[in-house]
Amino acid sequence: MATAKPKEDDKKAVEGEEAPKKSKKMLFIIIGVLVLLIGGGAGYYFLGMKKDDPQSAVEKKVVEAKDPIYVVLDPFTVNLSGGGQYLQMKITLQLEDEKDGVRLKKYLPSIQSRILFLLSSKTAEEITTEEGKTTLKDQLKEVIEKPYVEGATPPKLTDVLFTSFVIQ
Repeated sequence: MATAKPKEDDKKAVEGEEAPKKSKKMLFIIIGVLVLLIGGGAGYYFLGMKKDDPQSAVEKKVVEAKDPIYVVLDPFTVNLSGGGQYLQMKITLQLEDEKDGVRLKKYLPSIQSRILFLLSSKTAEEITTEEGKTTLKDQLKEVIEKPYVEGATPPKLTDVLFTSFVIQ
């Protein structure tokens, strides 16, 4: 009988050791799964927040914006009214899209004629100030956007840019 007791104690000792080993393994697995879940949730949260960030929305708009279309006109030299002065200037037109560029080039001689008539009607005093140049820009835009042929769609300008402006 004495030998039976140690066998029972051995069984209890072996069972007691297996139970803590199993519970430790299970605890590590649970902790690992929790860490993965928390890490995945945090990653999703921060990456999801980055998409909703207003600054990134502005960056998207900048990237998605169309490139401007520019048409550089030949230099203009005209006698100004009211004296012996003349104006030499270069104009670049900014357009909304390629179709407007095609339309503009199609009617380029008419556009140049309209611009020459407008420029030669100005005096040096009218166009030397910043306000005068702004008014001239608006008038040029209006003259260029008038229809060239009845029923035809004129080009739409985004801006009229002065790249050179000399009065002598």
